[in-house]
Amino acid sequence: MNYCFECGTKLTEKYLEREGMVPFCPACGQFRFPMFNTAVSMEVLNPAQTHVLLIQQYGKTRNILVAGYVNRGEPAEQTVAREVQEETGLRVHDIIFRKSQFFEPSNTLMLNFSCVADSDDLSGITAEVDHAAWYPLEEAPRAIAQNSLAQKFLNHFLQQRAPMPARPLNEEKDIQNME
Repeated sequence: MNYCFECGTKLTEKYLEREGMVPFCPACGQFRFPMFNTAVSMEVLNPAQTHVLLIQQYGKTRNILVAGYVNRGEPAEQTVAREVQEETGLRVHDIIFRKSQFFEPSNTLMLNFSCVADSDDLSGITAEVDHAAWYPLEEAPRAIAQNSLAQKFLNHFLQQRAPMPARPLNEEKDIQNME
C-alpha cells in the first residue's frame, strides 16, 4: 500500500511503539496498516473420511482444493460451508481449522480447514468447477498440483490428521433407513 485509502496522500513510514515501522499518512495523521484479502481452502473429506475432494477450475487441468474468499463480516467457518456448497452442492460438517499461510501472488491470507461432506454425490457440481473427483487419501498428494499452496495444505493435513469425530446419529432417521 503506497497511498492512503482515505485521502490518497502518499504514505511515509513512521515508527509505532511495539509495531515497528508502519505506513503513515501525514495528511490524516493516521497509521495505515497493510490491507489484504482473506480466503479459505478446504480438505473436503467423503463421509467415510477415506477420500478427499480435488477440483479443477478456470480451464486449468491441475487439481486443487476447494477454496474461496471470506465475505466482509462472515466467520471463516461459515465461508467454508458456503463455498463448498456453492461450488459442489455438498453440505459439510466437522469444520476444523488446520493452518494459515500468506499467499503473496494474490495478497491473501489463506486459512486452511478440513471438513466432512454429508454425501459423496458430485452431481451438484456447479459451473464454478470444471471437474471434481474423490481421491483416496494415499493418492491425493500425487494428484494435487505440485509445488502449490494446496499441496502444502494437503500434506500438512495428512501429517497432522487425527481421526475426525463421527457425526452424531440421528436415531429416528437411522431407524427409518434400517427398515
